[in-house]
Amino acid sequence: MYFTNAPFFLRWYYPKVTFNRSRQEKTIYLTFDDGPIPEVTPFILDLLKEEEIKATFFCVGENITKHPGLFQRLLDEGHRVANHTYNHLKGWETSDDEYLANIQKCQSLTGTPLFRPPYARAKKSQLSPLYTDYEIIYWDVLSGDFDLNLSPEGCYQNVIKGTRNGSIIVFHDNIKAIPRVTYALPKAIRYFKEKGYRFGIL
Repeated sequence: MYFTNAPFFLRWYYPKVTFNRSRQEKTIYLTFDDGPIPEVTPFILDLLKEEEIKATFFCVGENITKHPGLFQRLLDEGHRVANHTYNHLKGWETSDDEYLANIQKCQSLTGTPLFRPPYARAKKSQLSPLYTDYEIIYWDVLSGDFDLNLSPEGCYQNVIKGTRNGSIIVFHDNIKAIPRVTYALPKAIRYFKEKGYRFGIL
């Protein structure tokens, strides 16, 4: 089970975490987790370039190491890169020392002030040491593109129903998301442009 919009208790439990930007401005923020990978990241980048949109990519360090050319393309095309751990660790199942070391290993590649825990699952004891050096970014709209039981149209509906001013939207550039992200992302971009939204980077 997962929530397509960040529930109040998650915001209460993580009061220092960023879930959205200003609700006063008609700006939304596309973010992509888990890449870069050759199977889908180029599709996303080509689409963003065509639509003249910049986004924020929460990269897994292991994938940066495997695909340095793709990572360089993210930078060259003006997107923001952010830290998503080196090995996509579940914080709840990892010791604090191992988790923090894994973040630092990814940080040596990204050099970013932004961090997002994989699965949005991290212990308070793991996040507490990070607030000094990072803004920890969650989301307020989860597309559900990782859900193999969700239709591409359902993914699109998740995004357009939950998004409002300042929303941080999560898509994924990973293998299992491909059918949904390749369908929902272009449609969502067109929808939000028609509604007068602009797209920002975190």
